[in-house]
Amino acid sequence: MRNFIRFIVKYHFVILFLIIEAVSLLLVLNYNAYQRSTFLSSSNRLTGGIYKRYNTGTEYLMLKEINEDLARENAYLRSRLPESFSASKDYFNLVNDTISKQEYIYRSARVINNSTNRRFNYVTLNKGRLNGIEPEMGVISNKGAVGIVKNVSDHYSTVISIINTRLKISAKLEASDFFGSLEWDGASYQHVYLLDIPRHANVRVGDKVVSSGYSSIFPEGILLGNVENVELEKGASFYRIRVKLSVDFKNLAFVEVIGHTTRNEQINLEKETEND
Repeated sequence: MRNFIRFIVKYHFVILFLIIEAVSLLLVLNYNAYQRSTFLSSSNRLTGGIYKRYNTGTEYLMLKEINEDLARENAYLRSRLPESFSASKDYFNLVNDTISKQEYIYRSARVINNSTNRRFNYVTLNKGRLNGIEPEMGVISNKGAVGIVKNVSDHYSTVISIINTRLKISAKLEASDFFGSLEWDGASYQHVYLLDIPRHANVRVGDKVVSSGYSSIFPEGILLGNVENVELEKGASFYRIRVKLSVDFKNLAFVEVIGHTTRNEQINLEKETEND
């Protein structure tokens, strides 16, 4: 209290001046319509600017939550697409059972670690076994294919990236359906090579390269990239096609993990056939 009194005594002229100024300003605003309207207009602009900046900052902080909600919604909607269901024809009746015949289920996940400058690149996701993630599941983003799930714990999973020299994906030219193997040579993180396409195939720069659907991991038609360059060595029977990846692995935040509900049935049948 003593310090407060000392402060008042020391600065009483300044405090008195501020009080008189405030009273004078109040009198001017109360008895002069023009000054009052000018003051209110200025204060509204100032307040509006402050609220605008506040809302902008709040929306920015909410982007993470908004993106996660959108990722979950995209995964759900993709699971409801006709391509995610297997349609069976019995005589002339088309059956599309949305309960028991769903072939692909999509689960959203967030990327929490990612590498692009190694020969064996991996992506780490914030979802694991407790979220229904299993090894050998395909992983895609809204731009195209990302890779294949390798290892899974209760809460996390690691994905072999397409830009991993150990990974090969069955791919095809969308325009002609000629299929081959998509491989990374360990150089540019933006490019891979499509091999085993025969020389009599019609290949053009800009053609889309998509998943062939011949594996139990990716559905048919998942975008992988576009043809950037076509090479054919003298006497060779197959093209060496340079493909620009559709996914930018340096800008990867949210993905979707593909669950194939009949995958085990397909694999077991193929194993039985190989052993016959």
